[in-house]
Amino acid sequence: MIRPTVPDDTNALLTLANAAIDFEPKELEELSKILTDYFSDDNKNSHFWLTDEDDGVVAAAYCAPERMTNGTWNLLFLAVRPDRQGQGRGTAMVRYVEQILKERGGRLLLIETLASFKDTRKFYCKCGYEEEARIRDFYEAGYDKIVYRKVLGDGG
Repeated sequence: MIRPTVPDDTNALLTLANAAIDFEPKELEELSKILTDYFSDDNKNSHFWLTDEDDGVVAAAYCAPERMTNGTWNLLFLAVRPDRQGQGRGTAMVRYVEQILKERGGRLLLIETLASFKDTRKFYCKCGYEEEARIRDFYEAGYDKIVYRKVLGDGG
């Protein structure tokens, strides 16, 4: 069941990020801060977190608008528990995000990932995303950022 994320999901989301993406301690700390800020924000109409729950949190996604654009959004976080990968959970989350964005008038969704995440990159291609850009040495020397793009509505 995909639903809006609630504050009680925070610990499960941190565990999910660690298990699915192998976040470093500083990355988990930053994610915790992002969640804290999100739940203290009274205006959640722009950005949103979603959780897929099935006897516990099995997947999550976070999406936010790109500032100073008209209808461009970023999928900033997508994770599926390792024991639930390959079951369509990630695809369902992406489709759910896309539907919300279409309802909000979103026209373009961008997703960033590391070039070394080959399975992740294949997944986004399978979901209909195209590689739009590669920024060499973005994260650090030898770690390129890949940006994927998908047109959601008119004008993309």
